[in-house]
Amino acid sequence: MNPERRIGIIDDDDALRDALSWLFSTRNHQVSTFADAETFLAAYRPEEFGCLLMDVRMPGMSGLEAFNHLQENAYCPPVVFLTGHGDVPMAVTALKQGAADFVEKPFADNDIVDLVERCLIEDDERRRTFQARESAEARLEQLTPREREVMKLILVGRLNKQIADDLSISMKTVEVHRARTLEKMQVKTAMELAALLRDAGIDI
Repeated sequence: MNPERRIGIIDDDDALRDALSWLFSTRNHQVSTFADAETFLAAYRPEEFGCLLMDVRMPGMSGLEAFNHLQENAYCPPVVFLTGHGDVPMAVTALKQGAADFVEKPFADNDIVDLVERCLIEDDERRRTFQARESAEARLEQLTPREREVMKLILVGRLNKQIADDLSISMKTVEVHRARTLEKMQVKTAMELAALLRDAGIDI
């Protein structure tokens, strides 16, 4: 877990915010609290939060509405909804829309800490994949259409002579395209290129 990423608590219940803030601070987590969704969204920066605890039902903007706004960003950290018994159907809807989980009030301290710490670990893993994908996509954008053609053939194991025949170009031209492709993708071999794209979740 990245200790620099905070837990965000968004709930209009002052006592609950204070209790959760104290609980997570005793486990050495950084916490920021917000009394309503509007205030939270105005201050929100995706890179600062590793998990969000959000009340489903709040005055003004609801938790579900705020969640929809969060999902408009390129990356959204795990969101756990806090709900009263009557709001469980709303929380289930949130799960279908991509929320990490929901917790019905009242809840056990250890249970919610365990859940949030699992979300923080998940955030680290997802964020690494997201960042790897962004980096790989930025490199891919530097390739010319011909370099992309050559790259696809490299990835399926075609040799330079075979690529030259496939594209009706000279071996020398293939060698130039291959070298430029590997250079732009910042790898040295076809195996490294395949691993880079696999780890980024990119299917060429």
